[in-house]
Amino acid sequence: MRLRLGVSTAAGELEWKEVLAPGRGVVYEMITHADAGLGTRLHESGFGVHGMAPWGYGAPVFPAARRRRGCYAVGGSGVVEFGSPVPEVVESLGRGLAGQRVIAWGGVALRVTGIEVVEPPRFGSERARFRTVTPVVMKGSGRDESGVRSTRQDWVLPGEPQWAEYFQGNLRRKAETLGLAPRVSLESVTWIGPKRSFSVGKGAKPGAAVEVEVAGSAEVLRALWSWGLGQANSVGMGWVGA
Repeated sequence: MRLRLGVSTAAGELEWKEVLAPGRGVVYEMITHADAGLGTRLHESGFGVHGMAPWGYGAPVFPAARRRRGCYAVGGSGVVEFGSPVPEVVESLGRGLAGQRVIAWGGVALRVTGIEVVEPPRFGSERARFRTVTPVVMKGSGRDESGVRSTRQDWVLPGEPQWAEYFQGNLRRKAETLGLAPRVSLESVTWIGPKRSFSVGKGAKPGAAVEVEVAGSAEVLRALWSWGLGQANSVGMGWVGA
């Protein structure tokens, strides 16, 4: 499930380093505001058997904002989407957001104008085509040809060795986290966007937006639509377009 937050701002730009990074803090703050116990549990141990952070979000989008070189354009009316496949998380996040008049997103104040609950598609065919609007981030094994680990920051991009394997593994970990049968697979990659890096805390995470075909149960597909693809969804990566 998703929460689509209507927002407005008098600001005209947002620094690129603040496009995604503030969202994680907003999510924790809103959940903790509504349910302090849940916020603490998620922060300390995550959710499910793999201890994952079970939410995602996209960047604030302002369709009528004037584009400016060197910064991310904002201004006027826009939307920010948040989502989670866990009802308890969505409910608490929604209650927290509903009580806010203004949200600080980096150096920009977003005035809250409304909130809408958006249900996931039904996915009756048990197959979905997802296109992300933020980069999908994946790490590989970090091992060289001899099998020795040489780095822990082995970012891999769509089309590179290991990407498809680790991407599919992430799909299955998410299903297991939610207590669902991990019967889900990457069928094909139909589009790859340009490489992009976003600052989301300590350093930048590189990746690329993708369009992929995924097969699985309708329940798992709805969960992925609500959560995001790849790693680092809790900092805005891999958000699926509506």
